[in-house]
Amino acid sequence: MKKKAIILASGGLDSTTIMALIKHKGYDIYALTFDYGQRHKIELKAAQKVAKYFGAKKHLILHIELDIIGGSALTEDIPIPQGRKLKEISSSGVPITYVPARNTIFLAYALSWAEVLEARDIFIGVNIIDFSNYPDCRPEFIESFQRTANLATKAGMDGKGIRINVPLIDMTKGEIIKKGISLGVDYSMTHSCYNPGKDGLPCGKCDSCLLRKKGFEEAGVKDPLLTRTNFYSKS
Repeated sequence: MKKKAIILASGGLDSTTIMALIKHKGYDIYALTFDYGQRHKIELKAAQKVAKYFGAKKHLILHIELDIIGGSALTEDIPIPQGRKLKEISSSGVPITYVPARNTIFLAYALSWAEVLEARDIFIGVNIIDFSNYPDCRPEFIESFQRTANLATKAGMDGKGIRINVPLIDMTKGEIIKKGISLGVDYSMTHSCYNPGKDGLPCGKCDSCLLRKKGFEEAGVKDPLLTRTNFYSKS
């Protein structure tokens, strides 16, 4: 019987690369995506396409109203930073696009589903080098949540445990993209932009778009999304 893996699937570069990795390792994939009131809801469509492409056994899209709580440019009508220099992105503190405690909330849901499925592995696509000062993308946070996972669950009490896996933690965007390409990932399926237009196309100016651009430049390949301008308008 194949091992089961839950992956937090946003439809972005990182989670898509991880899905390719765990597929290659022979896991059965259980994708978990959140409709949390984000302004870039187009990522939900991308996540569905990616999960289908990799043959996920099940793909849950959970609705949680983080927009009611607010506190982020991704969930409120707050201007999203655009056109910043890469150095500014990495050195200006926690950005306004940080959604308070988002990864803590997402991982808690994943932990619950893992117990039901009797899955021993949860995967999340955080990485420290391009983490843009998000506090819940740091290794210290992952280590802390790992301890919580073992204390807060029946699986932990039974000595089985549930692992929080972060295979991209020490990789740059360029390295992540190279790895994905070596596994045959079609990155035209993915979406990264925080502030897409009504047609779903990336703005090219937000922090996420700029980091994506940097990653493809580092990898020495062209972003295939840019050659399929009507991709997100398709049903």
